Amino acid sequence: MSEAYKINEFDENRRYTYADYLTWEGSERCQLINGEIFMMASPSVVHQSILMELSTQFNIWLNGKPCKVFAAPLDVRLFPKEDKSDNTVVQPDLLVVCDDKKLAKGSVNGAPDMVIEILSPSNTHSELFLKFNYYLEAGVKEYWIIDPEIKRIQVNVYENGRYICSVFKENACVPVTVLPGLEIAFKELWELAENLPA
Repeated sequence: MSEAYKINEFDENRRYTYADYLTWEGSERCQLINGEIFMMASPSVVHQSILMELSTQFNIWLNGKPCKVFAAPLDVRLFPKEDKSDNTVVQPDLLVVCDDKKLAKGSVNGAPDMVIEILSPSNTHSELFLKFNYYLEAGVKEYWIIDPEIKRIQVNVYENGRYICSVFKENACVPVTVLPGLEIAFKELWELAENLPA
């Protein structure tokens, strides 16, 4: 069994696994991408407002349907291995899973059908680039990147081994490809967040 690590005792030169991740102590959240640790800052009020409204809309629409929506924090093991030697564990802000077999007690094991990330100032370009490529490699069918600061939504839809990217701005009504019939009106989300501290 791996020894327990405190959040501030990580070796920057080491690559970690999910087995290591399970031993970590502390209240700080982090993600593991190809064995590298990415610390997660506490989200802003605007971030949480958008996340809660999105979660509500997805949850209402999915009521009585086979797919399920989940919000962070929830571990997603994109490439799970039986011995827990996999080294990529992410915590998307929101995810949709349509295959119950991927749901375990403490994690989602395998690619969600949809992932939504709401950007915060703490997100690095390196982290976003890595996630984009790992979501693509894992076969996440739809991946949204929401930037509240500039009111922009990048929608990536998996097709023939690559992502087809569309960009929606301001008050667009964005269709959810993996859930035909569901559209998210972003005008309402921006209005909810408008008078909150960023």
